[in-house]
Amino acid sequence: MEYMFEAGFLGTRAPFFMDFVTVIVALLPFLIAGSIYLAHQKSFKWHQITQIVILIVSVIVVGYFEYGVRIGGGFKEFVKDTSVGYSMALSILIVHIAIAIITLYLWVEVIIKAQKQRIVATPPQYNHKKAGMRVAMGIVATSLTGLLVYVILFAL
Repeated sequence: MEYMFEAGFLGTRAPFFMDFVTVIVALLPFLIAGSIYLAHQKSFKWHQITQIVILIVSVIVVGYFEYGVRIGGGFKEFVKDTSVGYSMALSILIVHIAIAIITLYLWVEVIIKAQKQRIVATPPQYNHKKAGMRVAMGIVATSLTGLLVYVILFAL
């Protein structure tokens, strides 16, 4: 796993694994938009499949990221070379993590509720479209704050 800490490919101080994760995080809103487009086109089965696949891949990427951060010495190791103060960087990271955790919870909840409604074939007890759009907004916010953390840690 030494490759994880080789120089990244985005031209910053970041190691390879950070650049890889950052590209995935930057693409995530577009992948979700594509999945939402499938629902708008009434391709509900493909919408369902893409949502589940994107969620699973996202969780795997977060695991890969967490592994790299832990092996790499943790947040303190990555923040030491930035020109941004530690407290500011930590505050932004905390906001990013809070948004990401809330979004993950809501995303899983939307998928589970959609599955239950489909299986039981009962009238909707909540608005799937509204809940899904909240999740999409959370994913965009997670992506933007993740990119901000990356810039703070490795580009400034």
